[in-house]
Amino acid sequence: MAAETVFASGFTPDPGRALDVLAFVLCPPEVFAPTGDPDEVAAVAELIEPAKAEAVRRWHALHAEHAAHAAHN
Repeated sequence: MAAETVFASGFTPDPGRALDVLAFVLCPPEVFAPTGDPDEVAAVAELIEPAKAEAVRRWHALHAEHAAHAAHN
């Protein structure tokens, strides 16, 4: 089965910007499964939840690193 592009955008989220991360994390899986098929929504949710957790982890790591660097200066 070939991958199908269902959405394309010129927007590139900034992993260090809280608003970009929050928008991604709060975006429901239905947005990425435009047919609304329950099986597709479930599959998207299964794939996207780890990506959301990773986005938060990376944002937190970037800000913890920045805070630690600022504390030393």
